[in-house]
Amino acid sequence: MDTLKELREETGLSFAQIKKALDEAQGDKAKAREILSAYSASQAEKKSDREITAGVVSSYVHGTGTIGVLLELGCETDFVANNEEFKTLAHDLALHVCAMAPTSVNNEDGLGDETALLKQSFVKNPELTVEQVIQAAIQKFGENTKVTRFTRYSIV
Repeated sequence: MDTLKELREETGLSFAQIKKALDEAQGDKAKAREILSAYSASQAEKKSDREITAGVVSSYVHGTGTIGVLLELGCETDFVANNEEFKTLAHDLALHVCAMAPTSVNNEDGLGDETALLKQSFVKNPELTVEQVIQAAIQKFGENTKVTRFTRYSIV
């Protein structure tokens, strides 16, 4: 039961999905995480062609005041865009961009995966990529969710 609660807090997925993954993994928490991640990825793929018509712009300015980020996180409806968890995700992604200095969302500039936001290890949980964090959000909110653009400003 503790593992179920822990995975629920980490993923935000339903107890039924988590229980199914734990049963399939025979109680192995790490294996259940992999199963849930694969499930989230498949759900995200199914929703990827849906039109994004809403979202939020989030900002983050580093404590020193020398680095700042504006990030646009898109979704399908205002209902999700106004959700506090969605806004927190946008803020966390802006913080990530500030810390990790990606140059593109998905390697559009051709500089490689190490500078592509979606391919980077998420600064708040290095076990996951930013893409996996967004896939989990798609599963949680039930809507297509994408970082549409970001700008990172730096004085240094």
